[in-house]
Amino acid sequence: MSKNQKKNQLHKYLALTGIAFQMGITIYLGAYFGKKLDAHFETTKTYTLILTLLSLLIALWSVLAQLKKINDKYDKSGT
Repeated sequence: MSKNQKKNQLHKYLALTGIAFQMGITIYLGAYFGKKLDAHFETTKTYTLILTLLSLLIALWSVLAQLKKINDKYDKSGT
């Protein structure tokens, strides 16, 4: 394995790690704001559930889009 291939592989792993953090933060923010809305409107976990599921869908869509971009970028370069 050449030095350039090792460097590309390292970049790929770092990008995948970043995706995991982004997904966690997105879902956390959805749950956080859902709890805030539930407290404001005095409902029982309605907004928390809705915003958490919505943020989960957004996070999954984002992960799939980023994985496609990463695969296209690094697989075409031969690694």
